[in-house]
Amino acid sequence: MADLPNMHDAEPIPESARQEIDRLLQSGDLFRYTAPEDAPVSLLEAEFAEMMGVKYALAVSSCSAALFLSLKSMGLPRGARVLIPAFTFAAVPSSIVHADCVPVLCEVDHSYRINLADFEARLDDVDAVMISHMRGHTSDMDRILELADARGLPVIEDAAHSLGTLWNGRKIGTLGRVGCFSFQSYKMINGGEGGILLTDDADLIARAVILSGAYEHNWKKHPVLHDAFSKWQNQLPLYNLRMSNLSAVVIRPQLAELDRRVRDGRRNHDHVAARIDQSPWITVPPSLPQEERAPDSLQFSLCDMTDGDVDAFVDTAKAMGVSIQVFGRSKDNARAFWNWGFLGPAPDLPKTRAMLSRACDCRLPARLTVAECDAVADVILSAIDHVMRPPVQALA
Repeated sequence: MADLPNMHDAEPIPESARQEIDRLLQSGDLFRYTAPEDAPVSLLEAEFAEMMGVKYALAVSSCSAALFLSLKSMGLPRGARVLIPAFTFAAVPSSIVHADCVPVLCEVDHSYRINLADFEARLDDVDAVMISHMRGHTSDMDRILELADARGLPVIEDAAHSLGTLWNGRKIGTLGRVGCFSFQSYKMINGGEGGILLTDDADLIARAVILSGAYEHNWKKHPVLHDAFSKWQNQLPLYNLRMSNLSAVVIRPQLAELDRRVRDGRRNHDHVAARIDQSPWITVPPSLPQEERAPDSLQFSLCDMTDGDVDAFVDTAKAMGVSIQVFGRSKDNARAFWNWGFLGPAPDLPKTRAMLSRACDCRLPARLTVAECDAVADVILSAIDHVMRPPVQALA
């Protein structure tokens, strides 16, 4: 078995960022609104918006902040109900709670995608929809947008894991009214922390800019019609969720790396998926016909195994050098909806609970070589064979 790669480290920061980082450190000019124009954060917003083909972008402190600002910028009333998939990260319902709204969870199927029947059944009792493309698995956005549009419900895309994913040739994060992305270290672009909000809605972005912390007349440094801002000056609270120039100079050079990372990440994912999918105890949900994925990790489900088998597989793989978590079996996992105690008693969502009890998550960075991916696949297959095909005892 080949040597295992280091799967913990994030994508390295390009050398091209060093000079600008040094300049900023020398100047101390880290606040985005200090410069009269062309601050690194402003340049990042312009470049990201152009790359994604939308009018407006707002860089903020995290994707969670972008989700929160999306809700606040829509002017939803206190107590508004926001429909989300039950398979997501705890930060998603948290952003809704912070926005004085109420998360409503819907079922997710064994494919890791929204159960459309349950989604539709809950739509008449909500005020907005927040779709998490969790771990880069895209639900049927054609049907979701059709159902939401028919009821006049705004759709926010949580695309934290989906930068580079296409749906019918369109970029995920640009399909709904707002799209939100993450620059946390384990995403396609590594800023350590950070997020960005995208929209074509001038009034919404004006509200988001002021809410994010553009106090006094700092909003004039954003390329949006000033008429959209002036009516909100001093009318909205300031949450101070701005991105710093230092984060922006780390992120900007990586935009040019995105296409390669997406290509390499898809190659790595599909290579390992094809190998482990041959096991009778493993299934890897395929992409949908409309979907061109940009994976930043590997997910697969275990079949015909007891809870004890699942736990033994995780322990065996770890002892062999590959860390795997099962969302519904890992203690206190923030992606298991029953652990979100801040929402009160967990809802009855048996499909999602069953899926999470067998859904595995494994780091698979885009920077790995095919040979390194083979080493990871070898461990997964060996570990599951060790648990499910124990050696035959010799006859006495």
